[in-house]
Amino acid sequence: MLIVGHRGAKGVEPENTLRALQSGMACADLVEVDVRLTRDGIPVIMHDATVDRTTDGSGPVKGYTLDELKRLDAGEGETVPTLHEVLDLTHGQTGLVVEIKEPGTEAIIASGLMDLMPERLILVSFHPESVAMAKKLFPGVQAGLIYSQETSDPVGLASPVQADLILPRWDRVSREVVERAHDAGLLVIPWVLNEEGAIQEAARLGVDGFASDDPCVARQCLEGRNAESRVPAG
Repeated sequence: MLIVGHRGAKGVEPENTLRALQSGMACADLVEVDVRLTRDGIPVIMHDATVDRTTDGSGPVKGYTLDELKRLDAGEGETVPTLHEVLDLTHGQTGLVVEIKEPGTEAIIASGLMDLMPERLILVSFHPESVAMAKKLFPGVQAGLIYSQETSDPVGLASPVQADLILPRWDRVSREVVERAHDAGLLVIPWVLNEEGAIQEAARLGVDGFASDDPCVARQCLEGRNAESRVPAG
């Protein structure tokens, strides 16, 4: 199974910072970041629409220029990284999952990605229109639809936007959902799995990967499970 470092490794370091990404890269197959635009149209890494929760500033991300945003403390002295800085850090090292937070920003994000294309890139969003646009801009790149609502028909969510994978909230995953998705050729990568029991259950259900706040602990859980499966019975 693929391990995706959620916001880098938000359980270990300040989320969505270069420090968190470096931590996640130590153990994850891919690291995930959230992208929004500054007032001057620069793609930066920030989950929330405002900077209040994760920095010492306040107000909407789109209310800041990049220079203004860079003056904020994003945790333990880290600054808010740009998409370009993330691409430079991860290039040739690990895959990248980019979550498009704001519909209408896809073309600018795509332009930034093309400057330093990751070896493995997955574009994802909660917004179906952003997933559809991602597929138009990058036909050969995997794109995925994130969702948290209950559904027994993930194919019905993914097919209209030509998604290659679904990213359900973990409590929305069942064997039926996984089987229906796989029958339609969709990958299943739920979020966010941090406990060993959840990771073991995800493996039993046959998911293709999962997002974790602590990729190194997740890696240890998977390696322990694999070691146990190789021990001869008796």
